[in-house]
Amino acid sequence: MKKLKNIAVVAVYALVATVGLSSFTNTDGYGIGDQVKDVKLKNVDGKMVSMADYKDAKGFIVIFTCNTCPYAVASEDRIIALDQEFKGQGYPVIAINPNDPAVQPDDTFELMQQKAKDKGFTFPYLYDESSTVYAQFGAKKTPHVYLLQKEGGAMVVKYIGAIDDSVRDASGVTKTYLADAVDALIAGKEIPVKETRAIGCSVKV
Repeated sequence: MKKLKNIAVVAVYALVATVGLSSFTNTDGYGIGDQVKDVKLKNVDGKMVSMADYKDAKGFIVIFTCNTCPYAVASEDRIIALDQEFKGQGYPVIAINPNDPAVQPDDTFELMQQKAKDKGFTFPYLYDESSTVYAQFGAKKTPHVYLLQKEGGAMVVKYIGAIDDSVRDASGVTKTYLADAVDALIAGKEIPVKETRAIGCSVKV
C-alpha cells in the first residue's frame, strides 16, 4: 500500500512539473533563441522584399504594426528613429502589417502606401496579405517587436516584446528595451532584458 502511495506521489509531482514547464514554454510562434524562417512579402512600392535581400545586414528589427492602432500610430516616429539609428550599424527595420482589411478596413494596401508616404518611412512596410507571417512569428499585438541577429546562415531571435515602456507618449519613455537590446548586440554583450510584454491592439484577422 505504501509503495502505491509513493507511486501516486511521484505521478502527481511529474504532472505538476509538466504543467509548470508548459506555462513557460513558447509553443505559439518564435521564442528567444529560435531560428527564423525568411519572409517574402510585398512592400508599399510594389516590390517583393525578403531578409535575404539584405546581404550586409547583421540582423533585423522586425516590427508588426499597422495604419490604425493608436499604439502603433504613437510609435511611428520612434520606429523611424530606430531605423535611422541602427540601419547603418547593420540592424535595419522591417515593418509588417498583419491586419486583414476585411476586418479592419483602414488597413488596406493602398492606405499602407499612403501612410508610408505621409510619414516618410525609411524602411520597408510589408503587407502580410495571407496572414501567415504574423502567425509564424507569434505576433499578437501592433506594435510587436522581434529583434533578430544573423548567426552563421541563420537569423536568431534575441529580443521579443515592446519598443519601450511608454505605449503612447514618447516623452514618457524611461526604459528603451529595444534600443538597449540592439546596442548590446552591437557591443557583443548580453542583452539586459530579452523579453517584455507587447502592449497594443490585437492583430485583426
